Amino acid sequence: MAAPEGSGLGEDARLDQETAQWLRWDKNSLTLEAVKRLIAEGNKEELRKCFGARMEFGTAGLRAAMGPGISRMNDLTIIQTTQGFCRYLEKQFSDLKQKGIVISFDARAHPSSGGSSRRFARLAATTFISQGIPVYLFSDITPTPFVPFTVSHLKLCAGIMITASHNPKQDNGYKVYWDNGAQIISPHDKGISQAIEENLEPWPQAWDDSLIDSSPLLHNPSASINNDYFEDLKKYCFHRSVNRETKVKFVHTSVHGVAHSFVQSAFKAFDLVPPEAVPEQKDPDPEFPTVKYPNPEEGKGVLTLSFALADKTKARIVLANDPDADRLAVAEKQDSGEWRVFSGNELGALLGWWLFTSWKEKNQDRSALKDTYMLSSTVSSKILRAIALKEGFHFEETLTGFKWMGNRAKQLIDQGKTVLFAFEEAIGYMCCPFVLDKDGVSAAVISAELASFLASKNLSLSQQLKAIYVEYGYHITKASYFICHDQDTIKKLFENLRNYDGKNNYPKACGKFEISAIRDLTTGYDDSQPDKKAVLPTSKSSQMITFTFANGGVATMRTSGTEPKIKYYAELCAPPGNSDPEQLKKELNELVSAIEEHFFQPQKYNLQPKAD
Repeated sequence: MAAPEGSGLGEDARLDQETAQWLRWDKNSLTLEAVKRLIAEGNKEELRKCFGARMEFGTAGLRAAMGPGISRMNDLTIIQTTQGFCRYLEKQFSDLKQKGIVISFDARAHPSSGGSSRRFARLAATTFISQGIPVYLFSDITPTPFVPFTVSHLKLCAGIMITASHNPKQDNGYKVYWDNGAQIISPHDKGISQAIEENLEPWPQAWDDSLIDSSPLLHNPSASINNDYFEDLKKYCFHRSVNRETKVKFVHTSVHGVAHSFVQSAFKAFDLVPPEAVPEQKDPDPEFPTVKYPNPEEGKGVLTLSFALADKTKARIVLANDPDADRLAVAEKQDSGEWRVFSGNELGALLGWWLFTSWKEKNQDRSALKDTYMLSSTVSSKILRAIALKEGFHFEETLTGFKWMGNRAKQLIDQGKTVLFAFEEAIGYMCCPFVLDKDGVSAAVISAELASFLASKNLSLSQQLKAIYVEYGYHITKASYFICHDQDTIKKLFENLRNYDGKNNYPKACGKFEISAIRDLTTGYDDSQPDKKAVLPTSKSSQMITFTFANGGVATMRTSGTEPKIKYYAELCAPPGNSDPEQLKKELNELVSAIEEHFFQPQKYNLQPKAD
């Protein structure tokens, strides 16, 4: 058993204990040799990086670089994590051995440490099967949303997806879903974390992954789930005849990830001509050779090859999935010849409007509105709230992250409500509640049908977005981030905001912009509530403060759970009618500049701005 932090052991003694344990337990020759080499060289600094602290298991599971040591993703830490998760599930579910779990993986690999998503998935399956628990292990790569879909569809106890989504190529991750088909929320993360610490020594069969191939407990759900997912998806196709006739051409990129064949199948399910795939990026490649970051959120740099292919094939719309296909970016060629990449909030407005409009056509009875819901996270645009107010359905906001929207959607569905749509500004969309998480495959084909339908009315996505803003009020947003690798600096920056005048008071203004309300979800303070207590759940482990301004602006500053970033999100909301969007943009830019200068103080805290 590893010495817990602060157990009285000196750092060097603890390091020696961790490495000695590693040498006993690790049976992957590449990571074992790497650790032996570091010990032989006396490379304390590198050993500290590998063994300083165990990866923390949070609600997002694990996310770290692949390589040797307890702070990295590798065969041994996957075995340890899965043993803990397995013991935790045994305590929580008496029918675990009847129902079982699902495991899938993306295409990531790290040759120098012998780690890969496929290998990690097999080792995780071995752990469960060695304990007599059935495992539905996909035989090949799938999009992340296939795991929550399978949990719900086959009524399993849990799901594991091995993926680092759009992180840099050296990273991998371990994402966990509960029996309700949504990502785990607290206190499960704490319970799993504790169980991992109690089950660090590999069980007798932990390394023998060949035993699963002949086990009757191993099931391959690939063919049936592939079929059932696209059958369920067909229910969200509203204009099949338009799709068959459309002249709109699409280009799709998988950014070297898993999406290609699944998006092709989704288009066929909607009777759309499948999109042209960017040839250099359509096949999975763990090196991500054509992009600096495999993240379509980073904008035009990731889409350069897509634009070139679209220009060549006269396509007007580009659809881009991130490597695990749970996110979607959309770009449209404007009449000027320029490409417009829609922000997550803009696509959220379009998809929300579309799913409501399509639902309304099928449900003429206005009384159904009172049981109809849309959700978005607190840092996303409030456009859905504006649509809900005018149209008469319900809108709810949740904390940041799809784990909250997925769990809330499930509660509502269990109460007999209809959840039409949920989204977050980080280009994540839940268009079909048969997946209680963001899904870039369904979002891609639904966006394509929307574009085809609009084209039949001689409208572009940009024109429709403008029409939504005119009808429901302009919502102009701007989001960015600063990079900061030092936790103490981040803490200082946020503590400074809580003690802005030296007397434990929050700021009353930001430059020339007067502040009218403050909500701090780290401390649970909200001065807009009668008892000054925030309604949304609070978390001391992450920083998050929202400022409401007298001019109708709202800005949130928060830390990221998976990256060394301090993010900000700002929005100006105008009432319906003819506002001047250019004037609103100008005012929002001034507000953002003031926030950067007065609240972030990048010079003082030595913050790196987002690279353009």
